Amino acid sequence: MNDLSGRPPFLRLSDEDNVAVAVRTLDPGTPLAGSVITAKRIPFGHKVALQPVAPGEAIRKFGQIIGFAKVPIAPGEWVHEHNLEMRDFERDYRFCEDARPVNVLPPEEQATFEGYRRSNGRVGTRNYIGILTSVNCSASVARFIAEAANRSGLLDDYPDVDGVVAFTHGTGCGMAGKGEGFDILKRTQWGYAANPNLGGVLMVGLGCEVFQIARLKELYGIEEGDAFRSFTIQDSGGTRRAIEAGIEVVKDMLPAVASAKRETVPASEIKLALQCGGSDGYSGITANPALGVAADILVQNGGTAVLSETPEIYGAEHLLTRRAIDRAVGEKLVERIRWWEEYTERNRGEMNNNPSPGNKAGGLTTILEKSLGAAAKGGSTPLTAVYEYAEPITEKGFVFMDTPGYDPVSATGQVAGGCNVLCFTTGRGSAYGCKPTPSIKLATNTQIYERMIEDMDINCGDILEGVSLQEKGREIFDEVLAVASGKRSKSELLGYGDNEFVPWQIGAVM
Repeated sequence: MNDLSGRPPFLRLSDEDNVAVAVRTLDPGTPLAGSVITAKRIPFGHKVALQPVAPGEAIRKFGQIIGFAKVPIAPGEWVHEHNLEMRDFERDYRFCEDARPVNVLPPEEQATFEGYRRSNGRVGTRNYIGILTSVNCSASVARFIAEAANRSGLLDDYPDVDGVVAFTHGTGCGMAGKGEGFDILKRTQWGYAANPNLGGVLMVGLGCEVFQIARLKELYGIEEGDAFRSFTIQDSGGTRRAIEAGIEVVKDMLPAVASAKRETVPASEIKLALQCGGSDGYSGITANPALGVAADILVQNGGTAVLSETPEIYGAEHLLTRRAIDRAVGEKLVERIRWWEEYTERNRGEMNNNPSPGNKAGGLTTILEKSLGAAAKGGSTPLTAVYEYAEPITEKGFVFMDTPGYDPVSATGQVAGGCNVLCFTTGRGSAYGCKPTPSIKLATNTQIYERMIEDMDINCGDILEGVSLQEKGREIFDEVLAVASGKRSKSELLGYGDNEFVPWQIGAVM
């Protein structure tokens, strides 16, 4: 990390804050504001009290409540789990109060990228053939088909095809044939089949599972052809014959998939998934707000930015309801928050089970604190829609999708919703990648960027060294356009994405 010795040793993010964030590891006796000095060592990214805090008094960061003092806290003390606790408190939702119209650029002034225009009008940023599975029982056969196709040399004559990917999962049977869990799997499977980053799809089933391919086809009016095929292992005559049949399907699909060519399209065709994982005390100060600036630029260019991870906006949802375009959108978000409160209670958990141990080691103490930083990825434009998990995203602008906070599950829902590019911020160093949607990794601090240089695409730690959020947001937006046009992200170069398809599983396994 660059030398920051000449800069103040802490950041106070709002005049209302009674804590600050350490810009570097602070030794005992380090002078802070006024006569305040650190009482003991304060780790990088962690909080230090700037004034006395009485037991039960709110502790504020970002000008918002992140928790309450468990014991008296003196100026200069380290503020973390030992003296800060989570409590619920009333949020003032003030629906629609901060929603401001966006001046979307006219088409001739919008940014562009090179994408694949599909026959239904949607635009992809990649051109894969996907092998979907109706049930875990067909997972191995799907994987065998993809592996055989990729190593056979079949793709050598089709450089415009990015590869064959098996999207396997752990459910599809031993579940109810209706209800929340079934509906989520149904939306996820069809969402992937319809994602414009897949030029062709083969769905493989076993044959006797709860999740029947024929039902999916009937429900969505799917007809088999160059872009979609399906079969079951049982009807094919077993494993070997199913693999052979699958390879033949891939051969048949390749010419049509390869015929797609990149063409210049407007940035309004981008649906950008916003993700964060392995967050730290600087996620909400550097990478997340910079990504929020990029999201704003995309919305101004007519595109769509998709925030998710409902447990990670808990305690910050009032900042989003104030940006809702109408009360119905805001109330739908609050309804999803209430659902999560009930969901965690019936599973004997609590919303403050998130943050993770790694988040806490990085300086985050409560879910309230984590959420305030995570919500910054959503920028500042109006909230135009709230979607349930894996629902098709049809509205333009800034939208929200209800997902868990667990990154692979959350991103799977966004991709099923139609996202064709993904930006992922990390402070601890998440090793994540995605297919068929490329993932751009944004480091919140220079240390992790330099330590994991082969995984990180953009360093946002230089915001601490004077780079403005606007400059960094523009850099991120430009990288989104480049990756959407075919530039390989770091996670793609490493080969990530074959195992990150993780549909949200709700309900009893029977």
